[in-house]
Amino acid sequence: MPSTSGPSPALPFPSPSQAVPATIRWTEDTIRRSARWHSESAAPPPARVVVADDRMRADTAYRLVRQGTALLWRGGFPSARHLLDALRRRVDRAAPRRGDDPAEVFQRHRRDRAARARLLGRLLVLLEADHSLDLRRAPDVRRACAEAYGPPSRSPSVAAEPTAVALTELLGVIGAHQWRLKGVAVPALGGARVHPHYGVFPPTRAEYVDLVARAPLPGPHATAGPVGRRTRRGPRPGARRRTAFDLGTGTGVLAAVLARRGFDRVVATDISPRALACARDNVRRLGPAGTVEVTGPGLFPEGRADLVVCNPPWIPARPTSEVELGVYDDGGRMLRGFLAGLAAHLEPGGEGWLVLSDLAERLGLRTRGELADAIAAGGLRVVDRIDTAPRHPRARDAADPLHAARAAETTSLWRLAVR
Repeated sequence: MPSTSGPSPALPFPSPSQAVPATIRWTEDTIRRSARWHSESAAPPPARVVVADDRMRADTAYRLVRQGTALLWRGGFPSARHLLDALRRRVDRAAPRRGDDPAEVFQRHRRDRAARARLLGRLLVLLEADHSLDLRRAPDVRRACAEAYGPPSRSPSVAAEPTAVALTELLGVIGAHQWRLKGVAVPALGGARVHPHYGVFPPTRAEYVDLVARAPLPGPHATAGPVGRRTRRGPRPGARRRTAFDLGTGTGVLAAVLARRGFDRVVATDISPRALACARDNVRRLGPAGTVEVTGPGLFPEGRADLVVCNPPWIPARPTSEVELGVYDDGGRMLRGFLAGLAAHLEPGGEGWLVLSDLAERLGLRTRGELADAIAAGGLRVVDRIDTAPRHPRARDAADPLHAARAAETTSLWRLAVR
């Protein structure tokens, strides 16, 4: 799923890179100290901070975080992770409440997840000016932090000041770095690996990529040969160059698939600077060279295309952080923007491919009738719909509060054309 949600809209939350610098303060060894505060989820700096180390019991830590007190960890790094696990067990101790109304279950699930994130996010660590972590037995996190937060500041005014972050966020940064190093194998690309960056949704759900890899192309066009190869190197002499747009490209995986299916020019867009950098990195790796152009921020590029592909976030709910933009599309803005603008960006005989799960419908957040009305309002008709079942582990997790909807979920590629 992409991280784009429309043509350069104002984000529904403050971007951490643009927010006013915040500070946390605490007393340590009778000395009043301070550090800059950073939160990718735009969480406010905690008002109360106490120092914690290996001697603090989990029950005490749980009581403090429930009272709104943040714990600045000064013990060993493995002990910090153990304490976080203990806090997580206590937060999750109550069995999830069930319900009959899918929309109510979803909204309660989101509220519970947000409350859980707030509590667990009150265990803090300090990153030094060079992004290092000055804790016993701590891993070297400098490269991972530079990838997520940017290079260490060279400004003398901030160079010596540490930055406080939630341990949960730092572990996410470390995990994202590992994803970036090893990449995600994509069968539709012959097993080639896509390397997601921090904050960019990884292509772990192969079913939606497979849909784009196997759907019949519109009009007379070179079809894909063996996986990972094209049947021709470029347009026939005197023939018009065939163009595809990939809207909300994210990692660039669908742009790479379109290029390998034989399009002469693929233009990939996104509103996220992280996604644009990630897509450029991946299309350089995947090739073919010079075929894919990554541009943004925005939804539609200029001009028209023979094929316009859009895989918007599937859930029409308000994201609470920039990282959630790959999953939640506030009010379905990106979906509506794609359908409203598609006809004006298609060449004669061209198609738009909408890749969309029906999970929102099964959760009562959108109806099939609303989708049909939006398609019709855009002056479009449905040429065909290709369905596939989810293959991700959560579809089989009976403990998931949303299990019923996930188990029945269908992902579809809607082939749309101008009426």
